[in-house]
Amino acid sequence: MTKVLELYGISTQSTAYVDWGSVIAQEICPYLHRKCLKIRKSNPDLTIGTCSMLYGKEQYGVIICPFRHLERRQIFTDCFHLLTLHEPGNELHIIPEVNIPGGNVDYFLVSVRNKEIRDFVGIELQTLDTTGTTWPDRQRFIRSQGVEIAGDDISINSTKTFGINWKMTAKTILVQLHHKVQTFQEIDKHLVLVIQDEFMKYIQRTFQFQHLNQARLGDSAHLHVYELQPNEDGSRRLELASRLSTDADGIASSLGLRANPKMELEAIMVVLRSKLSEQTLFTLQ
Repeated sequence: MTKVLELYGISTQSTAYVDWGSVIAQEICPYLHRKCLKIRKSNPDLTIGTCSMLYGKEQYGVIICPFRHLERRQIFTDCFHLLTLHEPGNELHIIPEVNIPGGNVDYFLVSVRNKEIRDFVGIELQTLDTTGTTWPDRQRFIRSQGVEIAGDDISINSTKTFGINWKMTAKTILVQLHHKVQTFQEIDKHLVLVIQDEFMKYIQRTFQFQHLNQARLGDSAHLHVYELQPNEDGSRRLELASRLSTDADGIASSLGLRANPKMELEAIMVVLRSKLSEQTLFTLQ
């Protein structure tokens, strides 16, 4: 049984017919609607295409590509309620990669009326970092589907596998979240961290997170926890499992950190306004 759960957005366990030869040749990410951005370090002409893998004795699915979270654009829909100043008639825009103190925020969901920004929510995507390599598993699966792989017998016969860097992934994202939430709390806005249920379980076991609340609007830091639910045909569907929240002090108390990065509201508005376009307009396509 392959450890690859989803390749280029398609389940390896699906009972539906899949033309894997075409899928591998096209290398298209269905969530970005463009060529996959996961490039093999040793060969930048090759994309990896692995969205999720089976892991552990329980063989549960772990998402290893952040763009996997973009299925149906549900993560953005699930943040609408945090736009407390949004009104009917406003446009919604999705703006990627906005720099604030503490680093880039993956996406901003922005409410706009007459080209003026009325409200926004920051959205961070975090998946699990892998150690080792998923490439041999990928290549073996492709060969098992009758797709020819010229000159890659070394990878196919390799015993190398992958692991999950739970601790480093968790600590890195929580430290970054702490810095960024300070900024959002200062300007009375919300920052959402999108993670998978298995990752959330690890964080709760490892860090002091018992004080998290069931999600409430008054908190600046929100955690939206998703799971990969199986469909009848063997494919997987991203579903919201739970919502939690806290504030900057709550994140700090979990990590034992103190920081005070600030950025004026108008400074963020200037950056967002400069990025508004027809291409950032929110659609369900």
